[in-house]
Amino acid sequence: MTKYAPSWLQLREDADAAARATELIEPVRAFLRGQDEVVVRDLGCGTGSLGRWLARRLPGRQRWILHDRDPGLLTHALARTSRPGNALDGSEVIVVTEERDITELSAGDLAGTTLVAASALLDLLTAEEMSRLAVACVEARCAVLFTLSVSGRVVLSPKDKFDIEISDAFNAHQRRVTNGRWLLGPDAVDVASGVFERLGATVRRAPSPWRLGVDQAALTAEWLTGWVGAACEQRPELKHDGDAYLQWRLAQCAAGELNATIQHEDLLVVPS
Repeated sequence: MTKYAPSWLQLREDADAAARATELIEPVRAFLRGQDEVVVRDLGCGTGSLGRWLARRLPGRQRWILHDRDPGLLTHALARTSRPGNALDGSEVIVVTEERDITELSAGDLAGTTLVAASALLDLLTAEEMSRLAVACVEARCAVLFTLSVSGRVVLSPKDKFDIEISDAFNAHQRRVTNGRWLLGPDAVDVASGVFERLGATVRRAPSPWRLGVDQAALTAEWLTGWVGAACEQRPELKHDGDAYLQWRLAQCAAGELNATIQHEDLLVVPS
């Protein structure tokens, strides 16, 4: 699984918070109603940003179990300043961490879990890993909230004819084979939705786009650099034009002349 620097996760946290599909929160609350304690497993938790956003929107006493393979990120997420505050109704929120490979979770591991949650994770899984995780969640009868999965659609303003070529190459990079694993990339939400529906669960989807403008110039510049870099890694023949394109776009960003919409999707699954 890919590792991310805390600086990148911190840079994107406000944009993530603004993008998450709030219309899925009420159905989550409805599922949790009547629980003495809500147990949430945050898969690939990073610095814990999902917990900081979601815990205060859910009522009742909560126990968050943060999963990640990076011990440094778990330490960061467990720090006092990184923990979520109280629940929606003022109830206590307890946070613990668990270092493990989330692709190996079973229904037994999820026993007693109320909600499995994740942010920007699905595109990093393979179809087999996604299917195994879905079966574990359905058998454990927990709800699932997967947020901010990339959908492969990017709109830049002003537009340029090279945008589509970079976007197509980036999407191919997201679907690449790495260490013998064929990543789902922008197909992840479609695959996950299909798996959960075949297992009899109720699935809801909602858009959660990043909308980046002059106030998010630092994030836009970092995203642009990674977006173009991945595209050129996938198709090395794009590098010469890609470098010039990137410098032009970065100059627009610095001048406050660039807006970007990066589409994501959120997915809510409720067991039948």
